[in-house]
Amino acid sequence: MIKTTVFAALASAVLFAVPAHADGDAAAGEKVFAKCKACHENEKGVNKVGPTLKGVVGRPAASVPDYKYSEAMLAKGAEGLVWTEENLTAYLPDPKAFVPKTKMAFAGLKKPEDVANVIAYLKAHP
Repeated sequence: MIKTTVFAALASAVLFAVPAHADGDAAAGEKVFAKCKACHENEKGVNKVGPTLKGVVGRPAASVPDYKYSEAMLAKGAEGLVWTEENLTAYLPDPKAFVPKTKMAFAGLKKPEDVANVIAYLKAHP
């Protein structure tokens, strides 16, 4: 009985210690995306200063045709990096830490809810 109780307590602790992947709010993400619009677009599939983000979720890194990526981003693409929700969640708060020597000048989205919301927006507009 004591072993069962201890096991249940440990299992509960592990389950609650793992952060849940919360879905963001696409409408709120559209507002956050305004910070990205100076360099990226997400509607027409057209490159600007940065590559189009149309269809970015699930896309291999450095794979947009006719865009001149940094050597660092090309290397990440060659390593097999795919822009999954998890990788975007790690990248967006600090792009230069995730891809050192990237040419993306943006400092990052510091609020986790902004990251989740912009990813929800990008997913909603593939």
